[in-house]
Amino acid sequence: MSKGKGRKKKKSPLPKIKDPGHFFNRELSWLEFNSRVLFQAEDQKVPLLERFRFLSIYTSNLDEFVMKRVGGIKRYRESDYTFVSADGLSADIQLEKIRRKILEDNAKLEPLFLELKKELQTKDIWLLDWEQLSETERVYCDQYFLDNYFPILTPLSVDPGKPFPFISNLSYSFGLLLESPVHGENIFSRVKVPSLARNWVELPSSPKGRRFVNGAHIIQNNLSHLYRGMKILDVAPFKVTRNADWDHDDEDAEDLLEAVEESINERRLQEPIRLEVLRSMSKPMLEYLLSELEINEEDIYFYDSVLDFMSMESVANMDVPSLKYPDWRPVTLPWAQRECLYDKIKEKDRLVHHPYESFTNTVEKLVVQSAQDPNVLSIKMTLYRTGDNSPFIKALIDAAENGKQVVCLIELKARFDEKRNIFWARKMEQAGVHVVYGVVGLKTHSKLTLIARQEAQGLVQYAHIATGNYNSKTARLYTDVGLLTVNKKLVYEINEVFNYLTGTSLKVDYKELLVAPINAKSSFIKKINNEAKLAKSGSPAHIIAKMNSLEDIEITNALYKASQAGVKIDLIVRGFCSLRPGVKGLSENISVSSVIGRFLEHSRIFYFSNGQSAHHGPIYIGSADWMHRNMHNRVEVMTPIYSEEIKKQLYDFLYVILNDKGSCWELKPDGSYKLRSENAKSATHHVMMERYLELARSIDI
Repeated sequence: MSKGKGRKKKKSPLPKIKDPGHFFNRELSWLEFNSRVLFQAEDQKVPLLERFRFLSIYTSNLDEFVMKRVGGIKRYRESDYTFVSADGLSADIQLEKIRRKILEDNAKLEPLFLELKKELQTKDIWLLDWEQLSETERVYCDQYFLDNYFPILTPLSVDPGKPFPFISNLSYSFGLLLESPVHGENIFSRVKVPSLARNWVELPSSPKGRRFVNGAHIIQNNLSHLYRGMKILDVAPFKVTRNADWDHDDEDAEDLLEAVEESINERRLQEPIRLEVLRSMSKPMLEYLLSELEINEEDIYFYDSVLDFMSMESVANMDVPSLKYPDWRPVTLPWAQRECLYDKIKEKDRLVHHPYESFTNTVEKLVVQSAQDPNVLSIKMTLYRTGDNSPFIKALIDAAENGKQVVCLIELKARFDEKRNIFWARKMEQAGVHVVYGVVGLKTHSKLTLIARQEAQGLVQYAHIATGNYNSKTARLYTDVGLLTVNKKLVYEINEVFNYLTGTSLKVDYKELLVAPINAKSSFIKKINNEAKLAKSGSPAHIIAKMNSLEDIEITNALYKASQAGVKIDLIVRGFCSLRPGVKGLSENISVSSVIGRFLEHSRIFYFSNGQSAHHGPIYIGSADWMHRNMHNRVEVMTPIYSEEIKKQLYDFLYVILNDKGSCWELKPDGSYKLRSENAKSATHHVMMERYLELARSIDI
């Protein structure tokens, strides 16, 4: 197993900012994105149970933001490093503005939850508080507690022989103040609510409709079973968030696996940076927690009566189809319905667009088929986030056991997926897969597969280059595109990328692919500058760039200059965007839009007119956003699209978004977003689903 060898790459310093007023704050822009997610929960056009799901997504997003971004800013504030954001804000001012924005959005949560509860009641579905239960229902809950929760709960009390317990990250807990009848002393105790109890439990059938109570409420009202003979003076729920901005310097790591395992343990023990409690928590309980957790008052977030909005996911998962989005089953286009995909890929390049097209019957099928095909000699693959029970990992193990040469580059540092990736790395190594951890100092974020197959005409290599991870579950939820090709120019350079990842190749003269941190950023800037030259000469000049986030300062400055030269620039940025559009004399030719809807927009697509009309200019797809980290600190791969047919498909898709008047938000010069909401049928996801249903009915393509 490789220990992550490769050339050492020093992190590129951030360029100096000439005018902070030209940039939005990254953190506040991200919070604006999460506000757009929260709006989905507010939007009455969204099916009722899906609105509960968006409440959960908002909360999950915010948890990760606090762990990573707030944790990072706090670390900067406490270091000797003077940190100023691109828009000129100090760490203290950023934290102050972040808190203000979070409080503003959080204030919407409980009223919205209560509104959604009322709407559910009109469907004879009741989410009940403990006080609303009948005596018969309470008896049922008491027995449910004894059968399902009591055996797995562990009360942890503090006394001279027991220190204050470790509170794990994002755990939901009950704090208790107890009185001992023996000593008369007050004792603090903590009970962690297990994940399975953070759901809504359905009560026995009733003529009053379907009735549910939260598992945490069942536990709270049965805590006396855990403290026999003790008097419970006070009970209050709380939730702790810890700093997860762990940035281990692995530049000289002898074994990247050990370094990442160490990082997981370090993250578990990082300092608390947020305490979430109900306003009703008693002053003695709150002061005790603040003291033991060493949390400042500025890091407390109060809620009125609901603390755990992650439980909304269990509500969203109720089996009530009429209250959800209409069922969507990804289509399998005629070319992919063949038993063997090799001939159809050799016939011409194929674009796959998920979740509109089946991931299972295209990408997954190709890899699984190749693991069993006796003519396949080798499979090389990068894995970033793959999920448990992955068919890809099973296929790679099968391929190795079938005597094929199998190489898997697995990214150990995919944040919050490290444990899973370490586990599967070891499983694959045991089966004979050559597992590699990539280039020291860089995350491997590229999405690549390369299959070598011996055929009658010689060795043929099949490549898949994509924007999304090899994860069958998220492929049904995230929109991603991928290219399946045997193009010799591309597969040759993909081989070179794998040599860079697994060996010591120092190739820097990629002619076809854009590879970060080698030539991607310089190539993008060159293409942007070329559009500016074309505009000045009177030739067609247009850029359409779709990505998840945009904050690279040098690319942003190049876009500003192109706008000033007269280039029409349409940016489609789902998440945060540091570029300020529509400013006269700076960016008046730049528009920025963001699609938030049923699926998570995840594809990265870049179009440059190059003086040509419509879709004939260069188009690239791949794994990289226009962010500093993607351009400098990650291995990313972008591929050109040569097929005019696929170019048109991608170009038409981009224009679906640009003409979206149902789910698309426009970024204004002041940093606010305005929803285009005149026509729900023009919403991107609705249009694309309709298009692919029609394609599935068409002739072989």
